[in-house]
Amino acid sequence: MSDVADLTLAAAGRDRIDWADAQMPVLAALRERFAQERPLEGVVVAACLHVTAETANLVRALLAGGAEVALAAANPLSTQDDVAAALAVEDGAEVHARRGEDLDAYVAHVGALVARSPQITLDDGADLVSVIHAAHPGVLDGMLGATEETTTGLVRLRALEAQGRLAVPVIAVNEALSERVFNDRYGTGQSTLDGILRATNLLLAGRTVVVLGYGWTGKGIAQRARGMGAIVVVCEVDERRALEARMEGYEVLPALTAAERGDVFITVTGVARVLRAEHFARMKDGAVLANAGHFDVEIDLPALREAAVGPPVPVLPLVDQVDLGGRRLNLLASGRVVNLAAAQGHPAAVMDMSFANQALAAEELVLRRGALGPGVHPVPERVDREIARLKLASLGVQIDTLSDEQAAYRTTWDPAP
Repeated sequence: MSDVADLTLAAAGRDRIDWADAQMPVLAALRERFAQERPLEGVVVAACLHVTAETANLVRALLAGGAEVALAAANPLSTQDDVAAALAVEDGAEVHARRGEDLDAYVAHVGALVARSPQITLDDGADLVSVIHAAHPGVLDGMLGATEETTTGLVRLRALEAQGRLAVPVIAVNEALSERVFNDRYGTGQSTLDGILRATNLLLAGRTVVVLGYGWTGKGIAQRARGMGAIVVVCEVDERRALEARMEGYEVLPALTAAERGDVFITVTGVARVLRAEHFARMKDGAVLANAGHFDVEIDLPALREAAVGPPVPVLPLVDQVDLGGRRLNLLASGRVVNLAAAQGHPAAVMDMSFANQALAAEELVLRRGALGPGVHPVPERVDREIARLKLASLGVQIDTLSDEQAAYRTTWDPAP
């Protein structure tokens, strides 16, 4: 039994899903193959992902492959209620997601997925598989494995593995080259600025944008902010990434120094309390705070509330203004991941590759039943390359191939031509 906001929204949801589908040719090709081969016949798949039109097309592919699918939202502000309704009414998926649901509802929805005793879990943040390990170990006996979509989730799972407690194989979808580079750099890079602009309608040209974290996502955000005319400052703790940012022409500063300079601050580090009380104390009046990390812990919200004079004032639908006593800071989307809370998340063309990885990882867990031991495993390179090949084909792009002689040359020490 699904739990969605309004089943009458199904028709609108179908239109939204179809729009995304037109931009996801790789997943569409996989759905067609899955429908013919039925590699997931009878497999119960539980997914704790953002409930968006792009995710809906992943669910459709899994259903076409014969899976029974139950879906819950990985973030209460990312759910598209019309999409949830369409999946429940028209596609026969079990959906537990309502936009803006509170913590109790979220816990109940994850619990509903666990109650299905899934054989495969798909996670965005590792909440589902973590709950199973912590509170429902009996479910693990019937599991073929899991997949994980985010860096943050993989950090949690590798910690579990290091403790000797990870009981199932997990395929690290996030680390496939066809997913990570394009999802993080092009997807989050674009959609983060989209969310900030939708929430504020700020002109970025001429403003100083401070990007805290220069991983793949930080690189994409910095690149696009500079392309819109912003002065970009990067803050990093990794020497190599900091050096790379400098060589790309960005100013690199400690966060405390950057706090005095920035007009817009974007956290994308995967760690907690990146912006804290000492940073807030140095920020200029009107500074904007946005988080592009998975969890709402990168901006120290308790410290911000502690420093405030009175409660925050909602000056725009997604902007809370915090009075620090003569200076005002503007917090976007309650500190939640801004590209989903204030916009629509990654473009469908990017999620095409991410969710193709998810679908093929699920198939891999079935095909290699029992062959993968507990632990975090990479996406097989042949799968990664196949997704890139399919994407190139959908774009009408052709590339060269090595001759047998050239291929042999790459694997020999002999320098002779």
